[in-house]
Amino acid sequence: MLICTLFVLLLLSGFFAAAETSMMAVNRYRLKHMAKSGHRGARLAEWLLARTDKLLGVVLLGNNLINAAAASLLTVIAFRLFGNNEVAMTIATLTVTFLILVFSEVTPKVIGASYPDQIAPASSFILVPMLKVFYPVVWFVNLFVRGLLKMTRLTPPEGGHGNTMGVEELRSLLAESGSFLPASHRSILINLFDLENLSVDDVMRHRGEIEAIDLNADPEEIAHHLETSHHSHLPVYRDELNEVLGIVNVRRALVKLGEESFTQSDFVDGLKAPYFVPSGTPLLTQLSHFQNNRQSMGLVVDEYGELMGLVTVEDVLEEIVGEFAGVSPLHGSAWQTEKDGSYLVEGTASLRELNRKLGLDFPIDEVRTLNGLILECLEAMPEPGVTIKIAGHPVEIVQISGRKVKTARILPNPKLEH
Repeated sequence: MLICTLFVLLLLSGFFAAAETSMMAVNRYRLKHMAKSGHRGARLAEWLLARTDKLLGVVLLGNNLINAAAASLLTVIAFRLFGNNEVAMTIATLTVTFLILVFSEVTPKVIGASYPDQIAPASSFILVPMLKVFYPVVWFVNLFVRGLLKMTRLTPPEGGHGNTMGVEELRSLLAESGSFLPASHRSILINLFDLENLSVDDVMRHRGEIEAIDLNADPEEIAHHLETSHHSHLPVYRDELNEVLGIVNVRRALVKLGEESFTQSDFVDGLKAPYFVPSGTPLLTQLSHFQNNRQSMGLVVDEYGELMGLVTVEDVLEEIVGEFAGVSPLHGSAWQTEKDGSYLVEGTASLRELNRKLGLDFPIDEVRTLNGLILECLEAMPEPGVTIKIAGHPVEIVQISGRKVKTARILPNPKLEH
């Protein structure tokens, strides 16, 4: 009978050990989701975790009482078997230590740490009534605990354990989500965090790459430009690109061109007013502006009103979800793959785009185009045939135009090939 009672005490002690570990190891956010879904055990567990001092008080109260009772009971059993002597006391001490350690501490705590999301809600059904029954005792014990904490100037946070997470913690959580979150969804969420560090300058198509229509060109040339364009909208300027008059809807303009009475004045009247974006505007802010102003394209200008580039809603969305399938309506290919595995790249190509789409790791802190990066590394006038190594990638200057690199070849990295 005494041995059966001892076995029950060890099981009860194991329950408290498993409950304590599972409560401390449970995923608070999964628990919150379960509680919102109507799981009563999860709601009780949340209630307990909001009162950590009382939770630990009732758990340790039960655990220590049962362990003390188990030790006393085993001492009685040892005295009955071996007599009232020091040998019996030694045997009882060693035995109760072993039994509590194995069956009431280590094993239950390992189980509690392994299955916290299942054990914590289930154990709450017992711990909550216990807390209500033994509340005066727990309150009396915590009275001394708070006094000691106050003496040592250690004040626990209000509401129990802190649940707030910063951006970096959320980023780490997403990176380690593994199979719980599809890779595409995880990538989108991580990209959203990166947007706060990017501006329109990082994703815009630079001025030299903008396809636009010069209103002073011959009507036949304008018509041919509209007919052969792959874009749905094009900027229209007069004389030079800084003098943008508006944005033309290519499809509507082609329809109007077929009318005999259509004139250049009608063409200008049909232009949509250009939408200008200040240089340095954060991407998240600009995405909101696109939505509020019902715009899909913006012309990026500096503080002097000089045109720097063109940014679209698609540019921003590609930073979040990745490159869209098919041909971009605004972006032509800035590179081509050679037979030897190298890339023939335009000097105006965006470094961020090259890094993302070609798997490179060019630095993007100071300059934004391949031409700018080459000039920064050379610190001299570029010459065709010169090869330099940038971030471990050999880059050969193929063609120059004035003082700029027009095209360059990015050679395969020997180290990366192996």
